[in-house]
Amino acid sequence: MFERHGVDLSRKTMGGWLAQCAHLLQPLYGSLKEVLFQSKVIGTDDTSVKVLDIKLPFARTGRIWPYYGDQGHPVILYDYTATRERAGPEAFLKGYRGYLQADAYGGYDAFFKNPARGLIEVGCWAHARRYMYKALESDQARMGPALLLIAQLYRVEQQARPMAPEGRLQLRQRQSRPILDTLRDYLAEIQVEVLPKSPEGRAVRYTLKNWTALTRYCEDGDLEIDNNATERSIRGVAVGRRNWMFFGSDQGGKTAAVLRSFVASCQRAGVEPFAWFQDVLSRIASHPINRIAELLPHNWAPAQA
Repeated sequence: MFERHGVDLSRKTMGGWLAQCAHLLQPLYGSLKEVLFQSKVIGTDDTSVKVLDIKLPFARTGRIWPYYGDQGHPVILYDYTATRERAGPEAFLKGYRGYLQADAYGGYDAFFKNPARGLIEVGCWAHARRYMYKALESDQARMGPALLLIAQLYRVEQQARPMAPEGRLQLRQRQSRPILDTLRDYLAEIQVEVLPKSPEGRAVRYTLKNWTALTRYCEDGDLEIDNNATERSIRGVAVGRRNWMFFGSDQGGKTAAVLRSFVASCQRAGVEPFAWFQDVLSRIASHPINRIAELLPHNWAPAQA
């Protein structure tokens, strides 16, 4: 775009601008995290990204972790880590106490086993359903009934969506609980009939092993049946990496995580990201630090109106 206007700028210069913008927005990123930690439930997931390393002749794999606030705290934060080790989410979530909705990644297990940590696990039925759908081709007779029962759970959620949390909880207790009991008994019955390492065996084992977390949404009307909202928040990264291919360094990954946090939070708040960046970057340097939260996308939009 610059070239069309006869402006000659190097990629290094433009990349430096992004890093400088991310540095300027760092206090606002911290404020965004404070809002996130006020959520009753946080959804999280991760996806891989390629990262260049001057010590290696090839790109290694880093991770981007989205953290999705609840309805009362409409923010989305991203964190970058060089590996998928537990230390990454452990450091990011330090100080948060509440529900954490995620897949059954083993790195989270230590969080939930330690009561002092204050984290309660919420499972994702979309993940469980995915295992069963993959096994449908090899064992339709057994996986078909299980998928039909899961479909019934989602039909209940369609009715529950417009309700207040109290109404959702009552509806789930009345309709979803009997379906879940039937599904658990059915899976326990067929578990002895399937090979442990077969697709259907893995589907049954995954679901029963995580049963407590998968059924926790029936204990609180503020919880969701799945983590799909968080998964949608990493779609931009998954699609985008086909174009930008890789991060130039670990620091580049951190820069991208900060900037992507504000783009996604703007989109969630119904704010045009370019308008937000244009306004905030032009005045953040002189904005009072004790009023920094006014610039967050979900607060910025009402102020503009």
